[in-house]
Amino acid sequence: MKAEFTALIEKAPEGGYWAICPEVPGANGQGETIEEAKESLKEAIEMILEDRREDAMRGLPEDVIRDKVEVA
Repeated sequence: MKAEFTALIEKAPEGGYWAICPEVPGANGQGETIEEAKESLKEAIEMILEDRREDAMRGLPEDVIRDKVEVA
């Protein structure tokens, strides 16, 4: 599944860059370069979304129908 999120990137006072994603509260990253900060942010978004998915699936009945929908 491919999704796009906003990365807000700023120079860090101590050097390097930090990034946040306003669509995923708590997702942030940092790095010496913009690309490193974006990669760190990407990993944070993936971890948060996977954790949310697992939380949502806990306690569902065994016979629940689990399918996928695509959003453009």
